[in-house]
Amino acid sequence: MLHDEEHITSTREKLVRMANQIATFFDSKPREEGIAGVAEHINKFWEPRMRRQLFEMLDGGTEHFNELVVAASARIKRPRTDAQADATIGYTTAADAEGAVPQK
Repeated sequence: MLHDEEHITSTREKLVRMANQIATFFDSKPREEGIAGVAEHINKFWEPRMRRQLFEMLDGGTEHFNELVVAASARIKRPRTDAQADATIGYTTAADAEGAVPQK
């Protein structure tokens, strides 16, 4: 079983690799089209928690990222909190469910 720290590292490494792979695909396009393409792909296909982790890493430094990822980050939707990110995919905690009003 992986320790939490190992899991976080591997998840972060995977996100960096995935973002850079997207950027590599768009490297052959004109710069503006490449930036737009990277941002559009991440906005469409990455869930909010993935985008939140991406921004946590970018906020800590951009040295591991393809330059197109860094440029596209201004156009990528930034989730504000963990709860917001979870709510957009329908995830709630047990505490949230206890206080929920049943839907009719």
